[in-house]
Amino acid sequence: MPEIKDNVDTETFQHLQRLRSLRIEHRDLDDVIHRLQLDLYVDQVQLRRLKKRKLLLKDQIARLESQLIPDLNA
Repeated sequence: MPEIKDNVDTETFQHLQRLRSLRIEHRDLDDVIHRLQLDLYVDQVQLRRLKKRKLLLKDQIARLESQLIPDLNA
């Protein structure tokens, strides 16, 4: 039975690590987007791609956070 407990803890830890790396990437993208928006000659296509990537990261973060919340019915 302890193997199941270890497995759950390992899975939770992996989710937390992934969540942390996604948040860092999201924050870094936010900084890059902000700096690019200050440039008058910015490539608008590149800027849109970065914004789209940032939104995808936000969705992944929300999905992982939702998985980490324990079910109340359990």
